[in-house]
Amino acid sequence: MTAAPPERLHVVQLGFFNDPARRGPDELLEAWPSLADVAEAATQGQVRVSVVQACARVEVLERAGVRYHFLPFGEASGDHGLGPLIELLRGLRPHLLHVHGLDFPRQVLALARLVPGAPIILQDHASRPPAFWRRALLRRAFAAAGGVAFCAAEQARPFVAAGILTPRTPIYPIPESTSRFLPGDREAARETSGLAGDPALLWVGHLDANKDPLTILDAVSAAAQALPGMRLHCCFGVAPLRDAVEARIARDPQLRGRVQLWGRVAHLQVEQLMRAADLFVLGSHREGSGYALIEALACGLPPLVTDIPSFRALTGAGAIGHLWPCGDAGALDAALRVAARWDRDRARQTVRAHFERELSFAALGAKLAAMYREVAAREHHRAFGSSGCIPGSVSA
Repeated sequence: MTAAPPERLHVVQLGFFNDPARRGPDELLEAWPSLADVAEAATQGQVRVSVVQACARVEVLERAGVRYHFLPFGEASGDHGLGPLIELLRGLRPHLLHVHGLDFPRQVLALARLVPGAPIILQDHASRPPAFWRRALLRRAFAAAGGVAFCAAEQARPFVAAGILTPRTPIYPIPESTSRFLPGDREAARETSGLAGDPALLWVGHLDANKDPLTILDAVSAAAQALPGMRLHCCFGVAPLRDAVEARIARDPQLRGRVQLWGRVAHLQVEQLMRAADLFVLGSHREGSGYALIEALACGLPPLVTDIPSFRALTGAGAIGHLWPCGDAGALDAALRVAARWDRDRARQTVRAHFERELSFAALGAKLAAMYREVAAREHHRAFGSSGCIPGSVSA
């Protein structure tokens, strides 16, 4: 009789990305909140989670039931600098490896060879199919994976079309992260933050061509006559289009005095702004997931965002807020006029309820746990079915 996979799986979530700033563990946990959020969500699915993250400094931390191992790996030669990692994994004896990112094919192939007892799941973080001459390596890495997670299943299609990902590889539609943000009193948040407008629109994203702030400005200008109290507030970090945005505002009397460029703000301040705003707007042409959108939904802030795969997945195909075509200022103008008449309290309650069902820690944890168990069971049946061995005994 074949032994079943253990009821409580031990999953190691792996981050190969080496921080260029070479920050320490505490700084990385603060700068990359999803590192802890995804791990803690998985624990709510009754999965034991360890996180192993490339870092310039060696340290072990334990928080909220998750053990974090920070150590240098992946930068040196010889098995791609994975010696310390392989030694650690052999001690941890995980049942499954969850690799963040699709851009580490050599490391994934080394894991498959050196840690053969643990199946591998890959998770997309806004990757694109590489140039033709680099596809063979990624094809081999995908072939070594027991499954690949994308925010929306549709995002796998370019990899299938490029011949990198076969239709036989299991695809799991799972959000990249969740959020700790919470709804709050709107008037108190407005008083604290200074955000104003009727309606008050909030943008959180880079001022770049992909986020397309100029289309947002065109729509706001067009809608301003019907919505004289409307204000747009823009929070951003990287801003290659800042000069173009400022010039667009300066030459349009409908935008001057109506658009506030906040620039970079602290993460906790973003939560206050989302509580204070009436609508969240974003013009992205492409996103791996959409962290700012997830945070807006956590605050109950109704979204008016572009109709792209990840945003469709996060909003339930537009079941909350409104989706509009990329680059179509007229469609956003029309959406703004309609959304301004929504019952704002009811809209916020509906958005937050959607977040609880689909994107909360418990919801994400359930999705991760289901993926882990399905991959573990399938790999167990394939590799251990005739021996009765329990998977996850990492080779010494």
